[in-house]
Amino acid sequence: MIGIVGGGIAGLAAAHRLQNRGHDVRIFEAAESLGGLAATYQTKGDDIERYYHHLSKSEETIVELAEELGLGDDLEWRIGKNAYYVDGVVHPLDTAWQIAAYPHMSFYDKFRLGMLTLGIDVRGGIPDFDAYNDLEAYEHVPIKDFVVEHTTQGVYDNFVDPLLDGKFGERKHDVSAAWFLGRVRFRGERDLLRGEILGYFDGGFAPFIDALVEAVGRENIETGARVTELTTNDDSVDTLTVETENGIETHEVDSVVVAAMPNVLEDLTGFQCDIDFQGAVCGLATMSESLMDTYWLNIAHDAPFGSLIEHTNFIPKERYGGDHLLYVASYVQGPEEDLWQMSDDEVEDVWFGEIESMFPDFDRSSVTDFKVSRNPRAGPVYERGYLDLVVPYDLADDVAEGVYYAGMASKAQYPERSLNGGIVAGYEVADRIDEKS
Repeated sequence: MIGIVGGGIAGLAAAHRLQNRGHDVRIFEAAESLGGLAATYQTKGDDIERYYHHLSKSEETIVELAEELGLGDDLEWRIGKNAYYVDGVVHPLDTAWQIAAYPHMSFYDKFRLGMLTLGIDVRGGIPDFDAYNDLEAYEHVPIKDFVVEHTTQGVYDNFVDPLLDGKFGERKHDVSAAWFLGRVRFRGERDLLRGEILGYFDGGFAPFIDALVEAVGRENIETGARVTELTTNDDSVDTLTVETENGIETHEVDSVVVAAMPNVLEDLTGFQCDIDFQGAVCGLATMSESLMDTYWLNIAHDAPFGSLIEHTNFIPKERYGGDHLLYVASYVQGPEEDLWQMSDDEVEDVWFGEIESMFPDFDRSSVTDFKVSRNPRAGPVYERGYLDLVVPYDLADDVAEGVYYAGMASKAQYPERSLNGGIVAGYEVADRIDEKS
């Protein structure tokens, strides 16, 4: 039997592929729900993710899996409108004309940024269409140095730097240009007449997780089951010890896939991962009125959140009983930050106080419900030299034969974390297990 520690998307994907290859699997999930960061809240209609989700056109593996699970027709590709809030004004940045009209960069700034976005290096006067294909070449380059050299100082000061503040805070100067380039590539396809093309399932991501759980078989998944010990025998994995509400279970295993955060791997095996993670505080407001016209609003000033994402400007509000749904999102670099220390009520007061300042016409009484989710390890800090820190898929040389890793610290989640990366990580370990069997 192959034991899988973690019932998030990576663990489910690994189990699904291993079963398709004829292996006996069992998933042990410490929480009572499955899906990890894709867990949901209930609304008056469809369930909604606790943390905002959508797909980019570049995320091909999850699209293929959706087809395999019979959900291909349920994946909708829509325009996700983006804007930038600068000096009290919301600047749409979807079409070529809107980008051209953006007043906080010169025409030359926009040209150089546009070339970089298209993957074209024009520094030598002769366009180089392959300059940015090898992300690892920029793994040790600071973002500021890269952006200033490959675009302009104006692009960095007036466009990139505020975004980095919202994403990485005080750690922004530690992050590599490889992450920045990967982020540009990850965002994928854009219709210059309408905006960015993003994917979302009819009914949200819950039906996708449900279909994957059904494919694996609920009888092969145990929730409320915390793995507390992994033992080895003659340098090979031997057993898993699992705590449940019914007591302690011990399972003999041929292989183990740790599809969880690296601290879980360290607790079970002693393998230490040196990747730093940042936390997230994400609020979901249910409102009777819309706040803005855009889906994704980045913030240029020092706000107590990094972005505002009005989900029902992307997916029709009718799917949620007519309510408007707004995510308010912020990253934190450690538990000592004020935002992490605040109660949910304090977070709501601080955030909506800022929103009222930004949008004077906003009526706070339109907020009928507000929920806050927190995750201390929502994503990696993609610091320079990150690839030297990723956890190998196969830990035979580092821990014991039969131990594998498919969590957030795997290479599949580089240079940007995603649900697609979770599936890729699950597949990578499944393939390695199958090859050795």
